[in-house]
Amino acid sequence: MAKENNGRKYTADQIQVLTGLEPVRLRPGMYIGSTGPKGLHHLVYEVVDNSIDEALAGVCDTILVSINEDLSVTVEDNGSGIPVETHPQTGKSTVETVLTILHAGGKFNNGAYKVSGGLHGVGISVVNALSEWLEVRVKRNGKIYRQRFSRGIATTELEIIGEVDEDETGTTISFKPDDEIFDEVNFSFDTLEFRLREMAFLNKGIKIQLEDKRDNKKRVFHYEGGIKAFVEYVNRNKTPIHENIIYFEGERDSCTVELAMQYTDSYSENTFTFANNINTQEGGTHLSGFKSALTRAINDYGRKYGFLKEKDENLQGEDAREGLSAVLSVKLMNPQFEGQTKTKLGNSEIRGIVDGLVSENLERFLEENPKDAKIIIEKALKASHAREAARKARELTRKRSILDNTTLPGKLADCQENDINKTEIFIVEGDSAGGSAKQGRDKKYQAILPLKGKIMNVEKARLDRILGFEEIKAMITAFGCGIGSEFNIEKLRYGKIIIMTDADVDGAHIRTLLLTFFFRYMRPLLEEGHIYIAQPPLYKVNKGKQIYYAYSDNQLDNIMNEIGRDKKYPVQRYKGLGEMNPEQLWETTMDPETRTILKVNLEDAIAADEIFTMLMGDKVKPRREFIQTNAKYVKNLDI
Repeated sequence: MAKENNGRKYTADQIQVLTGLEPVRLRPGMYIGSTGPKGLHHLVYEVVDNSIDEALAGVCDTILVSINEDLSVTVEDNGSGIPVETHPQTGKSTVETVLTILHAGGKFNNGAYKVSGGLHGVGISVVNALSEWLEVRVKRNGKIYRQRFSRGIATTELEIIGEVDEDETGTTISFKPDDEIFDEVNFSFDTLEFRLREMAFLNKGIKIQLEDKRDNKKRVFHYEGGIKAFVEYVNRNKTPIHENIIYFEGERDSCTVELAMQYTDSYSENTFTFANNINTQEGGTHLSGFKSALTRAINDYGRKYGFLKEKDENLQGEDAREGLSAVLSVKLMNPQFEGQTKTKLGNSEIRGIVDGLVSENLERFLEENPKDAKIIIEKALKASHAREAARKARELTRKRSILDNTTLPGKLADCQENDINKTEIFIVEGDSAGGSAKQGRDKKYQAILPLKGKIMNVEKARLDRILGFEEIKAMITAFGCGIGSEFNIEKLRYGKIIIMTDADVDGAHIRTLLLTFFFRYMRPLLEEGHIYIAQPPLYKVNKGKQIYYAYSDNQLDNIMNEIGRDKKYPVQRYKGLGEMNPEQLWETTMDPETRTILKVNLEDAIAADEIFTMLMGDKVKPRREFIQTNAKYVKNLDI
């Protein structure tokens, strides 16, 4: 039987060949992740990474980053400067070659950079392709060279515009992101501040200055202590239980391993890992090597000095890491990254290297600092006892569930659908709102779990105490994926977990308590994008039989301007979800066709840990300072 071509012509002239930087402009998301804020700021990181590579090579110690008034960015370093000579393969200057050809750079030549932070070698050319304009200035050979580009294409030749001292070198890149590519060109000082501070910690001695010329804000990051200062920064709102920060740097098989760690009186672990300055948020072989070495060293010391008796079981990894703040940084040639976001180190040899170096140095620290060692071992022993108590509590809960012939909490109104790509559960504040939500929902795919009052602040409690709290147990059981070390996201029963609280101060507090719980004990839910926040309306406006809902003060103003301010239409300010009947709650907050929900992303675990520690921890001073600094931004405060 002959195939019909349906009028389709498929010939050679339909095959599109993209040259130069055209693929970048056609599919920018493939190169920078997105055309939203994350991708926009990634442009700056790509340029800074080139300067950091110069620092790793030992030829740069100062990087200046400026957000300019016209929303362009300038990055200047005092490195060796991009070579200006004609490149033998392209026939163009090396400056133009690097800026206009993908995969052109010194990172592919082991003689140029021993280690490099860039993942793919496409950085600076991608920035050029996605910029309305870019200008490069190079100080080299006693001269200043300049060349300009527009959307990846050179608009001038490389020209000499001045002279400098023979020994003065460096590169300055200024660029303005293309508003044809990006959703909005508006750089966040705070976003850049977090990343640049991190880079300064990871490269001790380097000075990175960030300046915002829009409002003359300036920060300088310079840490001679490197990642040791990083741990001090992470713990500044916490209470360390031993004075000495454990620190060492070692090298083996052309791989450098640097570790800083200190225990606090908190109950959560925060280990941050990096490979060639890249934040490996998904961990990898270096993290595995560190964990096994730490657990073994603490158990060996505990046995040797009688903290662990013969009859005692070994301490587990989670016991050894309770309250730990650690920064592990490895630098290696040819890193291999894997995982969904390419932030998981895969080099198999690194596990053994890290394990060996951490074991040797940690054993030495414990032997030379018996006072600190005793504090650390006793902390781990308490964690072990609490873990055992939590295990018994879980087993008791399971037995009760079997006896009761039910595995789901009684207050849960479950849905009929089992496909987590369709299911969602609303965590609702109060029985009144829970009743409205149960009546207004779509029973096929929406489940409702009402919470009575505020859950406990998990920042200040161990897991055994947390498991004694009924509202938390109800969530754990409903979600189905366990908690802590037993967490298994494959068993998650709902694709969306939606926090639905009142639009007032109490509602915000409950929301923060829930987010703290998810961050500390169910972090993969945040990392994989399962947590959402519902946006109930703040106001209802009646115009005869017509009803308008406003979700902000600005939206209310727009509605009043539209229907006429000179007329007296009733405006109701909602204080709680319970004030809405089921139909209103469905229409405004729960119907996927009309609602607005905010997805909670975990962009920066270090920044998130800092916020949760400050807001929910024991120290009052940093929380008071945060409130005083941010009070002017508060809106809709109920008095």
